[in-house]
Amino acid sequence: MPVVYLPHGGGPWPFVKQPLFGPEGTWDRMRDYMVGLAGLTASRPRAILVVSAHWEEPLPTTMSSPRPPMLYDYYNFPPEAYEVQWPAPGAPELAARVRELLSSAGLRVADDAERGFDHGTFVPLKLAYPEADIPTTQLSLVAGLDPAEHLKIGRALVPLRDEGVLILGSGMSYHNMRGLLEGSKGNALGREDSKVFDDWLQQTLTLPAEQRDARLAAWQNAPAARACHPREEHLLPLHVIAGAAADDRGSVPYQEVLMGAHISAVHFG
Repeated sequence: MPVVYLPHGGGPWPFVKQPLFGPEGTWDRMRDYMVGLAGLTASRPRAILVVSAHWEEPLPTTMSSPRPPMLYDYYNFPPEAYEVQWPAPGAPELAARVRELLSSAGLRVADDAERGFDHGTFVPLKLAYPEADIPTTQLSLVAGLDPAEHLKIGRALVPLRDEGVLILGSGMSYHNMRGLLEGSKGNALGREDSKVFDDWLQQTLTLPAEQRDARLAAWQNAPAARACHPREEHLLPLHVIAGAAADDRGSVPYQEVLMGAHISAVHFG
């Protein structure tokens, strides 16, 4: 299976009309990209594992409910935003396998039997797999947001790729909310910063794995790094994906300027 880092956009954007998101049609290409994800794999995934920017825990934590509820982790949207459903089955067996792999790599782990799908998971997957029939679980980020630790987590997950599991990292390659809000008003604030960081990111992801991972571990040294990610939770799913990529080199099948910012998705394998 390939591994994928994708942008999940803002809140429930595919399912509501909201002036905040800009003129109609602004997000159409991102929607089309997500719909096309189902055609990415030669065979149907046995299960899906998502590392979402919207879940952090003290330890890497799996979600083990067999019937995960919806977690509407956004605010001040119209009522229909809180009626979205994506009733995929959970994947408790996969969650147990993830914990086994992480434990074998020397990592302490935890489990959450109550947590539901946050919008970093249900937004892209409702578009890619609207039938909601593939068992799906989530793995948290780790508080402290250490990039080297998240690369290590990803490396422990490599065997899942040969076990029919599609691993997705769900975040945004640019996540400065002030810049995005200004961009939604037609102000290009953040555009140049996002371009130089995006250029660095694309160059980094096509390097051999050892060089790639070294640069990702020191991502704060990239040009305009903190201008694009004042807080890195939306970037670190990429570190997990890069770790799980092993020696595969990345490609960038989707990129555009959205709300004034350069946004990219990355595929390995």
